[in-house]
Amino acid sequence: MTHQAPRGGDLPGAGLDGRMLTEVVRLHGALKAAPLPLDLPGVSALRIGRDHVIEQLEDYVIPRLTEIEAPMLVVVGGSTGAGKSTLVNTLVGHKVTTPGLLRPTTRSPVLVHHPEDVRWFGADRLLPELARVSEPTADQFAIQLVPSTSVPRGLAILDAPDVDSVDERNRELAGQLLAAADLWLFVTSAARYSDQVPWDHLKLAVDRNTAVALVLSRTPADDVATVSVHLARMMAARGLKDSPLFAVAQGEVSDEGLLPTSYAVEIRGWLEALASDVAARRDVVNQTVAGAVRTVTRKAFPIADAVQLQVTAVSDLLAAADKVYDGAQTGLLAAAADGTLLRGDLLARWQEFVGSGELVRSLEAKVGFVRERLVNAIKGKPQQAERVAVAIEMAVEALVVDHAERAAEEAAEQWHAEEYGAALLASTQDDLTRAGRALRNRATQEVRGWLDELQELVRHEAGDARHSARFLALGVRGLGVTLAVVALAGEGASGPGAESVRQGRALLDTTLGAGITDRLVEQARGTLARRLATLMGAERARYLAPAAQWELKPDAADQLRQAARRVDDLRFAAAKKGTGGHL
Repeated sequence: MTHQAPRGGDLPGAGLDGRMLTEVVRLHGALKAAPLPLDLPGVSALRIGRDHVIEQLEDYVIPRLTEIEAPMLVVVGGSTGAGKSTLVNTLVGHKVTTPGLLRPTTRSPVLVHHPEDVRWFGADRLLPELARVSEPTADQFAIQLVPSTSVPRGLAILDAPDVDSVDERNRELAGQLLAAADLWLFVTSAARYSDQVPWDHLKLAVDRNTAVALVLSRTPADDVATVSVHLARMMAARGLKDSPLFAVAQGEVSDEGLLPTSYAVEIRGWLEALASDVAARRDVVNQTVAGAVRTVTRKAFPIADAVQLQVTAVSDLLAAADKVYDGAQTGLLAAAADGTLLRGDLLARWQEFVGSGELVRSLEAKVGFVRERLVNAIKGKPQQAERVAVAIEMAVEALVVDHAERAAEEAAEQWHAEEYGAALLASTQDDLTRAGRALRNRATQEVRGWLDELQELVRHEAGDARHSARFLALGVRGLGVTLAVVALAGEGASGPGAESVRQGRALLDTTLGAGITDRLVEQARGTLARRLATLMGAERARYLAPAAQWELKPDAADQLRQAARRVDDLRFAAAKKGTGGHL
């Protein structure tokens, strides 16, 4: 039987080398930046597909494009008990991997290479996540490198675990290694060649346009012809009619785990011919890497569509939370400036402070009587001013917490309406159904800061009035809390506190002047609104945190599509040129 090397694929010529590598690296980055965190319908399969694409790029495509002249990697894979390790030992001519009846036999892959090719197989190149070892190991996250002069330069042989192993990690590793191969040497046997699992892997090879050669092993000599014909028909029906088929008859295995040399002479000769023929070797590499690139770009587009759905879903959740917190903030700011707070303890403390109008009448008295009337009216007022300040703190704090609690409850309810929204809520340790635990303390600090700010405004705006008996009598604290109450009462105060608010306004007008009072009241409302908006903004931000942790950018899907198109464009340009040259 004559065996020719597989024909090359549609890779770019030398002029496109660097551009293809650059764009593939960008595609890899776009995939990494496009997670699928939400449990939307059908996302599980796409997550697995995305992981496989990233793995294919990291394990094979990028290293191979980086080092296009690296030795051709032949991965020997196949069914359990097909004789892969025996075949590898026979091809090399001495024992490099351990065959046996105990399954699974091959746990840690073994890579055999010419000693002068060792530099191509460092941890920064092929299969970077696998540790490199020089001795036999059972570590499934390591790869044993075996230098041997029996392997020609320009070629390396890797013995992989069984594709149908009972060990899940072995199966995963087998798939990963085959995806990193330039050429599959797929081994089956008379007893296993019709099994479904090996053919599922071979279908992947066909889909990727991977270079494949099949080996029918452990078959009685009398049955080789018959089974080979049937297997060849199955290969043709499954898109592998151009792939070489070798037969290795069942024979006696030596204590070293080798068949007689003659049993594998045809395969060895074919591999040596590939290794010595630069053009043929390049054809194999080009076919496989071109197929891998095409597969990666083809799979990138549905992943991008899924990412867009994720972005939209997250945006919808965030928009719902934004709407709730917009309403809560609007309601909070309105309640802080329309007299809502002027009731209960705050109203009682305020009315104690302004009395029944005696304080205002004292400040409005003629100069000849002001000292005596002030002394009588101001007694106890500093302590009462502090009580008003405390009441303001408590009232505003309660108002903030109440609006934040209701907003959190409503936003959580809307998120719970979607399964992925509920999952998003569950993904954070912060209880988003309630206001933040630190909100009360932060609200208190903001109100205290506001009152201190008002005192500074009064002190700064009073001018010469700071030396008047009226100013000295009330003090900065008294005028500050008065300004706060008037600001909280809003325009056109009504209700049980209306008269006391008018008295407070008169107190400010008498002490500072009407023009200054108007300006200070407006400033007081503005600074309070900004502080309250900051508090509610922090509460709103708690709903941004779960989505932000995934770094799912709004343009992630577009970036992925564009990266895939650029790679495709280069591949199509190469096909149009009809070149089989290296990248």
